[in-house]
Amino acid sequence: MPQFRSILLGTLAASALCVTMVTPLAAQDDGVSAQTVVADVNGTEITMGHLILTRAKLPPQYQELPDPVLYTALLDQLVQQELLAQSLEGEAPGFVALALENEERNMIAADVMEQVVGDALTVAAIEARYEQDYASAGATPEYNASHILVETEEEALALAAEIEAGADFGALAKEHSTGPSGPNGGNLGWFGEGMMVKPFEDAVKTLEPGAVSGPIQTQFGWHLVQLNDSRDSQIPPLDDVRNQITDQIRNEAVAARIAELRESAVITRVEPDKIDASALSDYSLVDE
Repeated sequence: MPQFRSILLGTLAASALCVTMVTPLAAQDDGVSAQTVVADVNGTEITMGHLILTRAKLPPQYQELPDPVLYTALLDQLVQQELLAQSLEGEAPGFVALALENEERNMIAADVMEQVVGDALTVAAIEARYEQDYASAGATPEYNASHILVETEEEALALAAEIEAGADFGALAKEHSTGPSGPNGGNLGWFGEGMMVKPFEDAVKTLEPGAVSGPIQTQFGWHLVQLNDSRDSQIPPLDDVRNQITDQIRNEAVAARIAELRESAVITRVEPDKIDASALSDYSLVDE
């Protein structure tokens, strides 16, 4: 979209550069509402609601300016925009109607999403999810292990013999392991059940801290595994996982509502193999 067709035609810093003849409106003694008229431009009213929505789109650094400063700057901006809009000769460009349709669709959808999330995101729902995913699960074992990954069983057996003879596991991992943890002495850090492929995890569970397994084959190659330590996981307090739980409930609620709407909707789509998708980059199609 051309630069001069941006919805916000000027910055707050430049908002006072346009000089026009202004007649003050009568003072508003009653309570202010979204319908309160704050300016009239050749018979077209600008309301407090217009200012509120314009302010909501400002970058954070402008949001912090004092209200009187913002009020004056935003009112100047909307008056200038209205003057320019009224000066248009002929029909409005085609992209204007399309942009308004997109904006309306987006705003209505966002409002519906907030309603859906508001209904789902209750204190009881958050506490129930915490109980389900964390509290009731109890402590689970976690392991800290290192490994050496090589391509063949023969290589693994040779390295196992060196370890048996007293060679340092970490040093051999740095020298021979083909896995990404090799430069770190093969250390994989802490992990819980289900985070490693089954043959690897099964081997780890049989080891005592400090012990090294025999060669283990997985789809990645052959491993020698050393268990460094083990512990029981700690159940996190609700406040530590509240944001995570909130995001899960929010996403699930919206996804469920969309799925429900899809089931009762009649939707036809043109897939990309049936249309020239490169048209997405052709702005001239809407600039008419």
